[in-house]
Amino acid sequence: MRIDHIALWTDDIDRCKAFYATYFGARAGRAYVNAKKGFESCFLEFDNGSRIEIMKTTTLDVLEIEPGAERMGLTHFAISLGTEQLVDDLTKRLKQDGYPVLGGPRRTGDGYYESVVLDPDGNRVEITA
Repeated sequence: MRIDHIALWTDDIDRCKAFYATYFGARAGRAYVNAKKGFESCFLEFDNGSRIEIMKTTTLDVLEIEPGAERMGLTHFAISLGTEQLVDDLTKRLKQDGYPVLGGPRRTGDGYYESVVLDPDGNRVEITA
């Protein structure tokens, strides 16, 4: 078994696509639109086959939370870059481009080398080696 994808609500699919394509090399698939249900989505795929589905709706009252807030349930996901230098470089680039860096780069107590940043929708993304 493996996790096929995670899904994120957004109010701006193009902004979300651009972030993950620019900084993590994700490739956007075809857009799916169901106007009758007020729903649209797009899958972003990474080189290893991992995917993020980004979704937008006009029919649900999506609960907005403070960007980066810790909560029960899914609180972050991690993207591994492979080396500490790549983590350092991308963290620096994201910070220079105005994205919040919440922590790191650092070595964690459980052995990860990581930084924690927020994507444009306030989701916590761990960037790991």
